Amino acid sequence: DDVEQQQAFPVGTFVEFVEKKRVHIGKIASVEHKSTGGARYDVDSGGKHYGIADKAVSFAMPCPNTPGKASKLYQEFEEAQQISEKEIQAKLDISAELLEMAWEEAIEEDESHEVTPDSLIELIHSHKGSAIEKYMAWKLLRSDMAHVFFKDLKNHGRVVAFKAKAPKAVEAAKDQFCQTRVDEEICFT
Repeated sequence: DDVEQQQAFPVGTFVEFVEKKRVHIGKIASVEHKSTGGARYDVDSGGKHYGIADKAVSFAMPCPNTPGKASKLYQEFEEAQQISEKEIQAKLDISAELLEMAWEEAIEEDESHEVTPDSLIELIHSHKGSAIEKYMAWKLLRSDMAHVFFKDLKNHGRVVAFKAKAPKAVEAAKDQFCQTRVDEEICFT
């Protein structure tokens, strides 16, 4: 029996990954293809190496070809990984109201009712998202506030897109969300 090899991320890819319930970012130093078809990575995270399974990777972005651009992007990736949900909203200029508008658009216009980080940036700002904007949009779409409107869509255990919830589910989720966070902007709309 031929085992189907899973598509692995190439060496050099920047990744966010989970190791012992802690979230790290790093750069893939080497890839090992398992006999079961999966992949394992040696990831360099600030000089410390982690051996992780493919399923531990939560987000990946290609590394630029030039060392200067790669170093700058990695630094931005590190900064983006540390910032709060509020800071992400401010940097992306995406309020709770705009997130709700994106949900309405997904419900009405898109047959699949799916939103990706890239399509969110495109919808709200009318331009293709940079690698860091996509990462921050992905983090925003994974936030509790975004989960009022969207649920995670996974591929091989990795969140790759977000599906708009039905209006009744949104009402219930908003009520639940606002019981514990009365000061949130979303609770006034």
